[in-house]
Amino acid sequence: MKLLITGGAGFIGSNFIRLMLKKYPTYKIVNLDKLTYAGNLENLKDIKGQRNYTFVKGDICDLKLAQKLVSGADAVINFAAATHVDRSIQDAGDFIKSNIQGTYTLLEAARKSKIQRFLQISTDEVYGSVEKGRSKENDSLFPNSPYSASKAAADHLVRAYGVTYKLPVMITRSSNNFGPYQYPEKVIPLFITNLLEGKKVPLYGDGLNKRDWLFVLDNCRAIDAVLHKGKTGEIYNIGAGREIPNIDLTKKILKLSAMPESRIQYVPDRPGHDRRYALNVNKLRNLGWRQEFSFSNALKLTIEWYKNNPHWWKRLKKPSS
Repeated sequence: MKLLITGGAGFIGSNFIRLMLKKYPTYKIVNLDKLTYAGNLENLKDIKGQRNYTFVKGDICDLKLAQKLVSGADAVINFAAATHVDRSIQDAGDFIKSNIQGTYTLLEAARKSKIQRFLQISTDEVYGSVEKGRSKENDSLFPNSPYSASKAAADHLVRAYGVTYKLPVMITRSSNNFGPYQYPEKVIPLFITNLLEGKKVPLYGDGLNKRDWLFVLDNCRAIDAVLHKGKTGEIYNIGAGREIPNIDLTKKILKLSAMPESRIQYVPDRPGHDRRYALNVNKLRNLGWRQEFSFSNALKLTIEWYKNNPHWWKRLKKPSS
């Protein structure tokens, strides 16, 4: 099987490529990545030179390049996206271009080829803040940030191409991921690396916003299950089913880092900050997926990884962070 993976030098994409090469040694993988600030070839230096892996630097908005690469693939998995909510609030332009225009370009390339699968990687944030219960795949979308709005628009495009052009599309929507190689602007690596640098950790608002934290390798295994067992035209939620208030998450990181709670610095909440995300994952479980990592063990592994790899994250952090 030949896979075109876009955004494969990013956090989730690089972990997914590593998993696929290990699990399916006969697969051929092409990694298309623009190498924006969050794309980092250091994430994949351990597989550089493998005969069945090829890296191509390029933009998913480049139709000519997309057509060339898609035409040689059996499946496309689109990880490429601008993802940080705070950045989208400051300037939504890159999010509109990467997440909507980029997805459209890949879809156009795919409909002109004989692609067997087009898998769009999305987020639970498209459902918006959920007061009670758990979001199901057929629930309405109520995005509240420019980032989540751009991802919701991309999801609608993907679905529409499946209906209109009979493109074999699928979508996954995962909860908040964490783990090795995550860019240190995201909350867990930011807090871990701040503590390692002797700094405080900035906690938004009252700290009671809840998130369902999913270890990245469990997400990658779920995406693998959807790619091989999922039904064309379907959407699959991916979550761990363990909601944690941000203040509790912060205290867990402090405790595992042997740091006092005085390291917490409360900061003004960001605009439109969703209070809670929660996903119903029964549909995914019917494909046979089960998470392997407990939250506590995964968080310990993540903290240890950042402790042991300061060369990776130190150059990525701005002096003022």
